[in-house]
Amino acid sequence: MRPLAQAVPGAVAELLRGAPLSDGKVAFAWKVAVGPAMERATAIKLDGTTLLVEVPSAQWAREITRSSGVILARLRTLLGPETVGEIKVRT
Repeated sequence: MRPLAQAVPGAVAELLRGAPLSDGKVAFAWKVAVGPAMERATAIKLDGTTLLVEVPSAQWAREITRSSGVILARLRTLLGPETVGEIKVRT
């Protein structure tokens, strides 16, 4: 038997992937993927399969760019493998 804490992320991902694509769904997946601090410091928009990320400073841009592989993998797990193809960061 697995602890509940291990089962919850998989269950959330399964529910999220099944829901229709919307701005709210993408925003929720972004918050889960990056955490509350980075989520508060960014604004996002999905344009086709490109996730556009607006940041307030070059420091945030570097952090997101540096972490983009991990973030992209998390977003693909939550939204489906074809939903986000790339992340573009703008200051």
